[in-house]
Formats: sequence, C-alpha cells, structure tokens
Amino acid sequence: MAFTSWRGVVGCIKPTMRPGSMEELIRMLPDGIGVIPLFLDVQKGAKEEFDRGIRLYEPLIARLAEKKVDLVHPEGAPPFMLLGHEGEARLIKTWEKTYQVPVFTSGTNHIRALKALGIKRFVGASYFTGKINETFANYFREAGFDVLAMDGIDVAFDDVGSLSSEVVYAHVKKAFLKHRKEAQGIYLLGSGWRVLNIIDTLEQDLGVPVIHPVPARCWEIQHRLSVRQPVKGYGQLLAEMIPG
Repeated sequence: MAFTSWRGVVGCIKPTMRPGSMEELIRMLPDGIGVIPLFLDVQKGAKEEFDRGIRLYEPLIARLAEKKVDLVHPEGAPPFMLLGHEGEARLIKTWEKTYQVPVFTSGTNHIRALKALGIKRFVGASYFTGKINETFANYFREAGFDVLAMDGIDVAFDDVGSLSSEVVYAHVKKAFLKHRKEAQGIYLLGSGWRVLNIIDTLEQDLGVPVIHPVPARCWEIQHRLSVRQPVKGYGQLLAEMIPG
C-alpha cells in the first residue's frame, strides 16, 4: 500500500461521468485514505438505463478487488433501489463472497446513516420525477422506515449540478413543512446535487438532521476503515462522527 494511503483504500464506482461528488468526497476524507475511482456512463437517468446498468458494476468490482482495495463502494442509489431492499442485499452478499471484499451501496449507506441518527420517519427529496420516486420510497419502507414524502424536483438529468443551493433549499423546505410535526429528518437522494453549503442551514432552520449522500459516504468509509475524524460544515452525522 502506498504511504499516502496508510489508513486504507476505497474503490468507488460512479454511475455517471460528471464532475462534482468525487471531488467533494476526496476533499472531505481525512488524510491517509486513498480513493480509486471507476466510472460507468449513465447519461439520461432513465429507469431503463438503470436496469441495464446494474450488470456493468460487477466487472469493475472485480478490477478493484484485484487491486486489493480495503472496501468497494458501487455508487448510485437508483440502480440498486430498483432491485428492492432484499434484492440488493442478496446481490451484495454474492459480490462479497465472490470477490472477498466488503461492499456497500448508496442505499445501504443511507439506511445506516438514518438509523445512526435515530430517524424512522423522514421526508425525501430527489432530482427525479414520476413513478421512480415511489420506487425509492418503497425501498426504504421495505427497510422499515416511514417515508412521509419523496418529492422530485423537475430538472433535466444533465442539469442537476446547475441547480442553485437556494432553489434546492426552497424545494426541500416546502416538502418538509408539510410534514414537520411527524418528520424526524430530511433525506436528499442522489450525489448530483451541488448543495453541500445548505446542509447546516437546513438543519439549523428546520431542527432535524439532513442526510446528503456525500457526507454520508465519507462517514461510512471512515467507519469501515476504523477511522474517526469528524468533519464540520456538512451536517450532524459527519460533524459528530455518529457511531454507526
């Protein structure tokens, strides 16, 4: 292992080839954790594309296992959530047995983060529209959560990174206020948001924890590698390195 990766190496498989969340994660991770990124090429964000894409992860997991990484993280919530909670669990178990490396997905990461924060009832927001949002909600219901809403924002898949933090703040706040008496937290689905700067603001204004995929990813990578270095500015989960 290279000296610069003395705390461990994670292999991340990104579903898209757009910039953003990978740079955010690397800046957020503590020194000494190495990252090997590989990429698929999801372009439209359509259900059919996610259905086809799931089989493309495995060759990349095999490549990362050959590199002796300590942990593999195939990213992208939609492809795995379409399998359902149980279907995803079976697939992860198969991969771990075949390649002898720990594997966690975006969905399992978000479930673990929600549980760590003691959240059972939450309001979700995504940058998808239509029936697929109900699929996302059902994934969490199968895992034992009460999803009060999964509200999509109408934006082209290629333009997600251009959404302003203020627009996303307003969208999330509007969804939350409909359920403020019941909701214990807020969940943002998808790594395409470029809105890390509003996580603390949402938590402060609305009084509940916010799960954003990038800080949640950093949090779990640390726990999996037996590292515990809090990072402030991106919500309670990571700022306090809540036990998993």
